Amino acid sequence: MFDFSIVTQWFDGLLRNTLGLGDFWSILIECVVVGVIILTAYALLAIALIFMERKVCAYFQCRLGPMRVGPWGIFQVFADVVKMLIKEIFFVDKADKFLYAVAPLLVIIASVGTFSFLPWNKGAGILDFNVGVFLITAISSIGVLGVFLAGWGSNNKYSVVSAMRAAVQMISYEMSLCLCLITAVILIGSMQVSTIVDYQTGPWSWLIVKGHIPAIIAFIVFLIAGNAEANRGPFDMAEAESELTAGHHTEYSGMGFGFFYLAEFLNLFIISGIATTIFLGGWAPLNIGVEVFDNVMNYIPGFVWFLGKAFAVVWLLMWVKWTFPRLRIDQILKLEWKYLMPLSLINLVLMTVVVALGLYIK
Repeated sequence: MFDFSIVTQWFDGLLRNTLGLGDFWSILIECVVVGVIILTAYALLAIALIFMERKVCAYFQCRLGPMRVGPWGIFQVFADVVKMLIKEIFFVDKADKFLYAVAPLLVIIASVGTFSFLPWNKGAGILDFNVGVFLITAISSIGVLGVFLAGWGSNNKYSVVSAMRAAVQMISYEMSLCLCLITAVILIGSMQVSTIVDYQTGPWSWLIVKGHIPAIIAFIVFLIAGNAEANRGPFDMAEAESELTAGHHTEYSGMGFGFFYLAEFLNLFIISGIATTIFLGGWAPLNIGVEVFDNVMNYIPGFVWFLGKAFAVVWLLMWVKWTFPRLRIDQILKLEWKYLMPLSLINLVLMTVVVALGLYIK
């Protein structure tokens, strides 16, 4: 498995030793390069996910989806991006201009910040703190504030109703998300993302295998709660088009709306990426203890493993969206507080017992 830290150390040595730059300029250039890489990956993944969403939706509805712009419709998303970039950005009369303007920024900052914690390959983690799991949950919660301020600042009754629904839904399901992550942390013994992935390298070492029943339960609950956290179907009552038009971003145009649109799709990938990292081994290959098979799996680059697992989870969540009917807001909250929350608490105790008695796969 290729260690990407070789490349980062070479680039750091190039700036410091070959070019003779000091600490300040070396760190500044490295931060700029990393920032450009993050934003580029963010934009490219958004384009891929939008196209994938349209094709998956068409497949489940026995349609073809976009077909006219480019071969198989692959340039349709680029045409939509150009249209969104040139659309006029306007401010609503009697809206709170400050809240109206800052809400999309909070949503996109929370999305990009959480996106930066995903480990793409061995040695390619961008943010890797010893309390990484805690920071992931803390930064992602900023998005709730952005959604609520968007509805409140728009001074639109439909947007306010949508924002209230979205806020109460996202705050509620964060509880189950955090409990599932804590369940995994109890087994691993660390909140650092790189340590979590390293723990899952080796034969039959993915968390859903090592932690067996409690880990599988946590994984399933995490996917359900993550789908609700991203405000995607069947948990998209906050953006119910038939009664609330476009939800909390009804009054936004141009890139103001574009930020919400991008964040929604990337939050889907982020949820899938976190599930992949915590429960499916991240960039770690599938090893089963057979030398020939494991050697072949180890030749596949880590980022291919990570993207393959993440997009498999994305496809699963898209399947759920286009299969199940939309839930009412009371049903959404009932599912969380009466079923998922108690199940997560019981599962947390179960994982604690499994670890204390050493019943997990070592």
